[in-house]
Amino acid sequence: MNTPISNIASRVIGTVESVSPDEIKVLLNIESPRSVSLNAGIPTLFPRINSYVLIPNESGMLVGLIVWLGVEKSQYPKRQGFKDFGLIDLPFPLRKMSLCPIGTISLVNENWKLERGIQSFPSVGDSVILPVTDQTLAIVTGNDSDSIIPLGTCPNAHGATVSVDPDKLFGRHLAVLGNTGSGKSCTLASLIRSAVESSLKENDHPNMRFIILDPNGEYSQCFSGLGDGCRVFKVPPVSGSDINEFKLPAWMWNSSEWASIAQAAPRTQRPLLQEALRNLRSGKQMSMSIENRLIARCKALKSFLTQFMGTGAIGFPNNKNCGQQISCFHQDINSYDYASASELKSFTKNIALEVQTLLRTRSWSTATSSGFNDFADTEIELVISFCDRIISYISPENIHTEINEDTPISFDIEALPDYLEVLASQEGGNAAQFISTLLMRIRMLLSDTRMNSVTNPSDQPTLEEWLENNIGKNNAQNGQISVIDLSLVPYEILHLVIAVASRITFEALQRYHKQNQKNLPTVLVLEEAHTFVAKRLPRGDDIPSPADMCRQTFERIAREGRKFGLGLVLSSQRPSELSETVLAQCNSFLLHRITNDRDQELISRLVPDTARGLLRELPSLPRRYCILLGCATQIPVLLKIRELDEKQRPKSDDPDFWSVWTGKKPREIDWNQIVNNWQGNTDGSEIIDKK
Repeated sequence: MNTPISNIASRVIGTVESVSPDEIKVLLNIESPRSVSLNAGIPTLFPRINSYVLIPNESGMLVGLIVWLGVEKSQYPKRQGFKDFGLIDLPFPLRKMSLCPIGTISLVNENWKLERGIQSFPSVGDSVILPVTDQTLAIVTGNDSDSIIPLGTCPNAHGATVSVDPDKLFGRHLAVLGNTGSGKSCTLASLIRSAVESSLKENDHPNMRFIILDPNGEYSQCFSGLGDGCRVFKVPPVSGSDINEFKLPAWMWNSSEWASIAQAAPRTQRPLLQEALRNLRSGKQMSMSIENRLIARCKALKSFLTQFMGTGAIGFPNNKNCGQQISCFHQDINSYDYASASELKSFTKNIALEVQTLLRTRSWSTATSSGFNDFADTEIELVISFCDRIISYISPENIHTEINEDTPISFDIEALPDYLEVLASQEGGNAAQFISTLLMRIRMLLSDTRMNSVTNPSDQPTLEEWLENNIGKNNAQNGQISVIDLSLVPYEILHLVIAVASRITFEALQRYHKQNQKNLPTVLVLEEAHTFVAKRLPRGDDIPSPADMCRQTFERIAREGRKFGLGLVLSSQRPSELSETVLAQCNSFLLHRITNDRDQELISRLVPDTARGLLRELPSLPRRYCILLGCATQIPVLLKIRELDEKQRPKSDDPDFWSVWTGKKPREIDWNQIVNNWQGNTDGSEIIDKK
């Protein structure tokens, strides 16, 4: 008769010898299997490192991960049922193993369910048993209904498919770490492809969004033919109708990003740069339209009068200053050349008459002097309402918009150095001398033809067009994946381009959340993260570099992105060089082969103690094998990532030195084509990757 007790008894392989919170030592029975176990339902290799065993207790069964196997010599055989102690004085081998307690498995509605953590530790002498197939599958898969994205198979669990919950994997940030050639790029491609394929089973046009910042140009061909496909962006000029030009106009940069690329000193140069950007974005230049001039003038007066709100302009010199500002405002709006804007002129003249009436009631004059009486709070509010009426008449959406140096409003960046020069001359003193180096750097930046196709293209997109192209249109009508190939972006601005694109994406999702009170889930993927999110090194100045701006942007996304639906996926071969802030915010990890001692030490500090034993396998992991741990899985799991077709793999294969050298894979050389492309004589469409 096969009872639960007899079933468990048939699978006993040893007994608990010692117990601690992070290690359980087991003495194996002499009769326990040595290579293949037949008492676990199907033939199972046993014992093996990183396989699982169970220890029954009152709350279910404790799950132990085998982290050490060994043999100890004994002066007598410890065999159950034999009383031959002392008869033979020879050493006998005793097999032992160490377990790392990782969770508790129990029956829930006739299904095995794994829970992280240990509810009850075993006692010395408790039996250790082999798990049956259903239990092993429950341990590695978790039996979670929300785990819908398959990552790979677990070689320690009969090749069971391991799936994850996308909300946990992407919503709490993921780091894919491993040495060069260990399979990180293929893992990322497989992960994104699996996510899209899983969503296509539920919706023909899923509203999912992946933005891949690809500094090496590896992913351009990975996702072709997948659902609605993906949008691929490359640095102009590009060839092929399926490739888009990547543009990131410099007017989208905020003042901090301008200061970093221009290396503006904080005392004189940066304040002048901020003022110039603020004025140019507000339209304060000679070529501005009458509408923009009126809006800028009204906002300037509003900004001044705000200081008197609630108190009024009482006493000298407040009443005098307030009256003079309102009087100048009246004079300006009366003297502007409205040209053909007759309706605007008529509307503004009526406002000017009301302002004039107010000034007559508050002004006074004698034979020797003149001035203004106090302005009541209600009169201050009245003048502000005049300004709002003009702004609302011209552009209703601008009435509550404050334009500052960071507002992404288009302006002519070619006018920036000249405008800076004028501001410095108006400032007086040594300001013109102090900004001479800043002007030189900005002019050199604007004249660099390598950068103009990205930062100052002839056909510049609007902010709305940029967001639609790179983040996606409504319901992701133009594809779920956006691959931004940055391989040809000049290195001088590469960090800044990545920082700006990431910041704009983050701020756009912030504003979407504010406006709609809900998130727009988006995943930002960054390759070579150790290059762009590196630790801050001590420096002798206070001027942030583009690398600093890039790091700060991703640190902000790592801290706050989850609140607004922006998930972060980092791929790096040197985790010890990553920013601690960013790495600490990653709650899930896919760890490939890592051989560097510093990298291993860092990872061991990031992961829980229950995974320490599994991490010892990191230096010997084969290609395509990795360890999944963190909040995306109940327990650390060894994975074998599915193999992608050659067309679906990133172009990151190792170079075929010997095959090329021996002529098995010939390479044709046409330096003329390369030189012409290098020197800008062609569009580069002739250059083909010949394998």
